[in-house]
Amino acid sequence: MSHWKIIPGINLYFITTTIVEWRYVFVSVPLFETIIESLKYCCTHKDLHLHGYVIMPNHVHYIVSNEVAERLSGIMRDFNRYTSQRITALLEETKRLDVLAVFRAAAAEEGRGNKYKVWQEGFHPIAIDSEEFFHQKLNYLHDNPVRKGFVERPEHWMYSSARNYLLGDHSIISVECIE
Repeated sequence: MSHWKIIPGINLYFITTTIVEWRYVFVSVPLFETIIESLKYCCTHKDLHLHGYVIMPNHVHYIVSNEVAERLSGIMRDFNRYTSQRITALLEETKRLDVLAVFRAAAAEEGRGNKYKVWQEGFHPIAIDSEEFFHQKLNYLHDNPVRKGFVERPEHWMYSSARNYLLGDHSIISVECIE
């Protein structure tokens, strides 16, 4: 059994970001890679620590930590802003006009003057304060592609930290595994 302890000064969170109207966006490698590259950037340059993730076609779950809890909101705001721009550019290149029309309508409804709105409001952080809750959330995100019928085993989903935890495979993105 692992020796879990809450590390003083470390704020561990389960986060979900969801595409507007739950539209399937992450359906090709360049779109998945947009999230991966942005996570790598945040880990390297914004002091974000990634402990678990899964990228589903219409939402992303993360388990992250940051020494300064107040910074997490700014990190996620910047992350969502950058990935929104990159996602819409890729959707324009591939002529995904149906999805772009939904994002355009959502932006118009919001009334902030943006051309598109990709992500639903908020990122809904849930503090993780016990080993049991950590494992519940980690298993939940790892099992998500299995529950949806995309794969038979969690580690078969390429864009999930199940590969990091179960196979020791950090080739997609390095994850700070918590044992």
